[in-house]
Amino acid sequence: MVYSCRNCGASGEDSSKLCNPTNEVLNHKFCGASLEKICDSKLVDMTFVCTTCGSFSADSNTLCSPSRVD
Repeated sequence: MVYSCRNCGASGEDSSKLCNPTNEVLNHKFCGASLEKICDSKLVDMTFVCTTCGSFSADSNTLCSPSRVD
């Protein structure tokens, strides 16, 4: 089973590695979500940033205009 994080859009098979896991299908982008919604321990996993609004995500598919963070 694949889980998704309701806060940042990260996904994975181990729900314990997500900030706010759900097994529901999430059909929205995470642009506009503030960094405060992402657990401190998960910030290192946020490898993409939206070039439009500055939101971060571990999955480029959850951002409107993703760019890899260097």
